[in-house]
Amino acid sequence: MPAPVLYEVNMKQYILALDQGTTSSRAILFDHDGRLCALAQEEFPQIYPQPGWVEHNPKDIWQGQLKVARRAMEQLKLKAEDIAAIGVTNQRETTIVWDKESGEPVYNAIVWQCRRTAPMVDELVKAGWGEKIRAKTGLIPDAYFSATKLAWILDQVEGARQRAEAGELLFGTVDSWLLWNLSGGRLHITDQTNASRTMLYNIHELCWDQELLELFHIPGSVLPEVKPSSTLYGYTDPALFGGAIPLAGAAGDQQAALFGQCCFAPGEVKSTYGTGGFMLMNTGREAVSSQRGLLTTIGLGRADGSVEYALEGSVFVSGALVQWLRDELKLLDESPDSEYYAAKAADSGGVYVVPAFTGLGAPYWNQYARGMMVGLTRSTTKAQLIRASLEAIAYQTADVCAAMEEDSGLALKSIQVDGGASRNDFLMQFQSDILGTVVSRPACVETTALGAAFLAGLGAGFWKDRDEIKHFWSVEALFKPQMPETERARKLKGWHLAVDCALLWGERMKEE
Repeated sequence: MPAPVLYEVNMKQYILALDQGTTSSRAILFDHDGRLCALAQEEFPQIYPQPGWVEHNPKDIWQGQLKVARRAMEQLKLKAEDIAAIGVTNQRETTIVWDKESGEPVYNAIVWQCRRTAPMVDELVKAGWGEKIRAKTGLIPDAYFSATKLAWILDQVEGARQRAEAGELLFGTVDSWLLWNLSGGRLHITDQTNASRTMLYNIHELCWDQELLELFHIPGSVLPEVKPSSTLYGYTDPALFGGAIPLAGAAGDQQAALFGQCCFAPGEVKSTYGTGGFMLMNTGREAVSSQRGLLTTIGLGRADGSVEYALEGSVFVSGALVQWLRDELKLLDESPDSEYYAAKAADSGGVYVVPAFTGLGAPYWNQYARGMMVGLTRSTTKAQLIRASLEAIAYQTADVCAAMEEDSGLALKSIQVDGGASRNDFLMQFQSDILGTVVSRPACVETTALGAAFLAGLGAGFWKDRDEIKHFWSVEALFKPQMPETERARKLKGWHLAVDCALLWGERMKEE
């Protein structure tokens, strides 16, 4: 593998991070001191063809991402030569298939939240593939991951399988789609973190797994080449930004956040509060197998071809719960208003919200559980419902944390948080209380984008090494537990009773 090209560092240059999320596309410019200098963001439509199905228009993803990249550059009046490198981070598992020549998608992107392939996963598990898939990929078989989504597109879209087998189609997660378009169709690649989320990549042998490709009937010709997370991949099409810019870093959003939080040592943990909620622990060169429903995944693909691993707990609905309160129930005008209402209520009035809109992730992994509100009375107020929803985000993270402590044998004394909802002081204090653990919020909560910037900057020689970039990380706020242990135990007991209701509903509906 060729070594990264090293550029003469120009302190006036910037790194452009493209942060393509589930509900919005963002572009952020960082300077050589790791400071956020410009940000542009744009939401895009969510598509729900049927209950439990979630899609995006791939063209919305690309065009929106290009638009915000240009807007961020315009804010500082930058040209292509002012950008040292571009780093990409993305919503993971979301699956796109497109024509190799025209770039036209053959179907909408099937989003990571989509549950349409749950019956396919059930059949695989019944056939005895569960443990083998987990041993190879580190993943618990679930419709969450890309493999069954890709198989569905090839089987259900007319002519797609024949075209794929003829070498006419390409598959990629969102990073691949963006890098293909950024490079003018010259790059069909993914990085090792994103590859590890497809349920097709062997995380121990570091290759696409032939046995799994045969299991899912995936022709190898559609797959992207797998690259490290930080190295020079190529350059943008000069027509996009008025000149060629190096493409030098890529990682799935949660791994990028782990890197952006500077969790470089084994045992260090971060928790992201985005559309979903994700807690990752760096386990270094060791792939730790979970006994408590966590995932073993690749945390970073190094330039020398080796990898660093992570334990991950994935919560499907986190910040999306607040969006639901805002957009569907119309209880909020703006998402940040949730903090005001939650603080206004003395407590949740015994109400618990289980946001299993698309099933439950770690540590339960139940594809059929559905959302619940329990403990409602005639006196339940709007503020209490909003407070209970924020508390639900913290409860889900607490479940993941308990599993992580048991798997790792480590008592977590603190966690580092990021993502949009981490700005909510009520939520962060409740999180600290319900964990009994210090919660540390960094000065820059845009750690997903910052991680992509760090990876691209290292890949392009803009920064020298991890020691240099670690100086840029600093704490903005610490939240320390204040809740009495008896109250904490009582609240967690109520939460687990509510989860039992959602799980029972799922099992009964599955039987229908």
